[in-house]
Amino acid sequence: MKKFETKIWLSSPTMHGEELKFMTEAYETNWMSTVGENINEVEQMTCEQIGCGYAVALSSGTAALHMAVRLAGERLYGYPRQGKGALCGHRVFCSDMTFDATVNPVVYEGGIPVFIDTEYDTWNMDPQALEQAFRQYPQVRLVVMAHLYGVPGKIDEILEVCHRHDALLIEDAAESLGASYQGRQTGTFGDYSAISFNGNKIITGSAGGMLLTDRKEAADKVRKWSTQARENAPWYQHEELGYNYRMSNVIAGVVRGQYPHLKEHIALKKAIYERYQEGFRDLPVMMNPFDADTSEPNYWLSCMLIEPDAMCRQVRSEHEALYRSEKGKTCPTEILEALAAYNAEGRPIWKPMHMQPIYRNNPFFTREGDAGMDIFHRGLCLPSDIKMTEAQQEQIIEIVHNCFDS
Repeated sequence: MKKFETKIWLSSPTMHGEELKFMTEAYETNWMSTVGENINEVEQMTCEQIGCGYAVALSSGTAALHMAVRLAGERLYGYPRQGKGALCGHRVFCSDMTFDATVNPVVYEGGIPVFIDTEYDTWNMDPQALEQAFRQYPQVRLVVMAHLYGVPGKIDEILEVCHRHDALLIEDAAESLGASYQGRQTGTFGDYSAISFNGNKIITGSAGGMLLTDRKEAADKVRKWSTQARENAPWYQHEELGYNYRMSNVIAGVVRGQYPHLKEHIALKKAIYERYQEGFRDLPVMMNPFDADTSEPNYWLSCMLIEPDAMCRQVRSEHEALYRSEKGKTCPTEILEALAAYNAEGRPIWKPMHMQPIYRNNPFFTREGDAGMDIFHRGLCLPSDIKMTEAQQEQIIEIVHNCFDS
């Protein structure tokens, strides 16, 4: 089996041509900064795609989450004192198995993340563990949950818990643009929500994100805050803390050219997921799960989980991993090394936040014996790039098979 001549990526940008047209328009009209037609258009396109009232184009998904956290903090606790942050020592319940960009904005605003374990059905926040956390900390009024790898979480159950405890919900839909739950797009369930156009997402702007809300007042606040909170005065007047978070008209041009291809990208990602599912049917593994009765993922990343009895010995330190190869068994480290040897990119599952050195002392609530740590130990993300050919994917499948046979 030959090494791939060109690298097979986990998930890289796929351009179609319209992006360059809109970027060129920004260049030729000299609207290169944070004002212009592309920005206006992508905000409108986002509202139409997702079904939200307002969308504010920002420099990243993280910036959108930060603005969502600030909005929620001010709504719950009032205008923050200078330098204290909108959460100012208040605890916030957060998804545990996610990228740290979901959680860091809580800390930016002075909050204390409390981590809620994952459940095995969707790999998202466990509603029962969330309920346990509210029993321990009944004063908490904010929940931040992510939809992992493009699979919607148990959002109805999460919302029911939030409503019962009078808590706001921030929905991190950075990975799930185009995914739906009971026919409704992710990003419309939270009081405030965020999506991402990072280079590896289902569609991209190379960077960029969106704050989503149905509250005009909230959208207006974020437009102001994201342009350094300038007041309506003939000089630069500042009465509150602001940020340089607005999306540029050039990046918005890329997003504008990508949006018409969202359904196409989702269909290609779904085909990749289904080919893996078929190719691994005789192996002791499962693909990242979802409830087909309630959810339609966007299949952003195809991931696999090795059955416990099929795991060879594997240990991980903070920066390294070791394993002992066994006939008929394998582990994520062995598979990832094998993929890399053939010039293909896989990734470990997100390391849960309660296992991260920066957050190791934060509270953590689990119902199923630390499901997130188990999925991290046994799972991995497979090459999911839509430019990967079927023949290349068949070779990826063969590489995985060989890891079990070696």
